[in-house]
Amino acid sequence: MLMDYSLTSFVTLLVVVDPLGIVPAFLSVTHDIPESVRRGVGGRAALIASLILAGTALIGNWLLGRLGIGLPAFRISGGILLFVIAFEMVLRVRPAREARQAEQAIEEHVRNIAVFPLAIPLIAGPGAITATLLLAGRTQSDPALLAALIAIIAMVATACALAFLFASRIAAVLGVTGNAVLSRLLGVVLAALAVQFVIDGSRAAFG
Repeated sequence: MLMDYSLTSFVTLLVVVDPLGIVPAFLSVTHDIPESVRRGVGGRAALIASLILAGTALIGNWLLGRLGIGLPAFRISGGILLFVIAFEMVLRVRPAREARQAEQAIEEHVRNIAVFPLAIPLIAGPGAITATLLLAGRTQSDPALLAALIAIIAMVATACALAFLFASRIAAVLGVTGNAVLSRLLGVVLAALAVQFVIDGSRAAFG
């Protein structure tokens, strides 16, 4: 149970956040920042994003309960949202949109780019927050599973920090073609996971 849940959670969050896929947006935002400063900004953004997602995992279900939203309904709506993100990844719409948002944000928030747009929404965006809520709901308040989810969030955030640290090298190695192929493959995987969330939510609601 713990191993299956951990593997599913890790794959889901890794695909949704897509550390390699957000490297071009990161480089676009920090293009005029010295390399030494860029590394600090990337690490700080990953830390902030991990705290946001961890907080979502801990209090997300409580918040849904206060709002009167059932978990099956959120699984269905969240699955649909993740499928839209997967659709954008396959058609290469998402990276272009993120790059435009990042470029606009850097002009407006030069001093706060670690928070916006890097931590939010490039790392802890709507898709990552939705996925975290869905995964937290599957823990059934089991402390071991919840602890595993928090650990996985930290691992994914670390992957983002490493991707930012070696952003220039990654961009050079992948190139335009490699990044496009990787994004499409991850998009297909995410689409399948999104459909599974919808199926699980439908079974719980109508089964």
